[in-house]
Parts: sequence; structure tokens; C-alpha cells
Amino acid sequence: MQPIRHQQSFEESPFEEKVVKIYRCAKVVKGGRRFRFAALVIVGDRNGQVGVGYGKANQVPAAVDKGIKNARKNVVQVSLKGNTIPHRVLARYGAARVIMVPAREGTGVIAGVHLRPLLELAGVRDVLTKSIGSSNPKNLLLAGLRGLMQLRTGEQVSKLRGVKVE
Repeated sequence: MQPIRHQQSFEESPFEEKVVKIYRCAKVVKGGRRFRFAALVIVGDRNGQVGVGYGKANQVPAAVDKGIKNARKNVVQVSLKGNTIPHRVLARYGAARVIMVPAREGTGVIAGVHLRPLLELAGVRDVLTKSIGSSNPKNLLLAGLRGLMQLRTGEQVSKLRGVKVE
């Protein structure tokens, strides 16, 4: 049987994909070890839309494809203020906590190896981050995604509260 090659199954998609981590799990059977793989994937358009997905399969390319499909299902819209985020945010997922602070233009994305692709694919170019607690990549990404979902611009807040801002 031929190995499955990674193919682009969606025609002309605006999303970029980034594989953050590949997990390998072994099951010991009579003939030896049987491996299964899982892929943690981020998709984004670098313009305010980003999603995180997780896929599992017997081969790596199939796991990556499933992760991409799952991430495309979970795409969320992120509120940005120019190249940075509108305000400071603290988000949790499990034992992972992520603090994101807006930064001046030219600062860049100051983030760890797992959060950086999430912020870059969301379209954030200037931000300071700090992760506290668990360093598990799955929990860090989901905490970062929760933080991005909490962001609101001044216009959005004034519309929600029914207050006119000048």
C-alpha cells in the first residue's frame, strides 16, 4: 500500500496551515509495537481568522489532514487594533495560563515556540506574551485561542453597552 501524501483538498483556500506538534503513541502487541500518530495544527489567514485542530490517525499525513479539517471547523474571528491586540488579556485552559499585552509597532511577536504560530496566523504582528503554569502545547494553544476570542475593540464594547464613544 502506498503512503498517503499530504494533499491540498480544498481549492484556493485563504488559510495557511502550521503543524505545531506531532505526537506518537505506541501500543505493544504480540508482534511488536503499533504506532498511532496525532497532529496539533493551526490554520489562519493572517487577517483576523484563526483556528486550532487536533487529528489522530495511523499515519502522520492522515493525522495532519484530519487536524487541518478540524481546525477549519473551529475558525474564530479575532478583533485586532492595527498590528496588535486592543487590550491586555489573561486566559486559562486547564493548568495553562497565557497573558497577552499589546505592544508598540516594531516590537514583533514576543512569544514562546507554541504560541508564536497562533498569533502570527491570526495576523498579530506586535504583542508581548507570557505563559504561566503548564507548558503542554495543547493547553497553551487553547488558552491562547481563548484569549484571542476575549478581545474586543472600543467600538464593539460601546455597541454592546449602548454607549456612544467620541
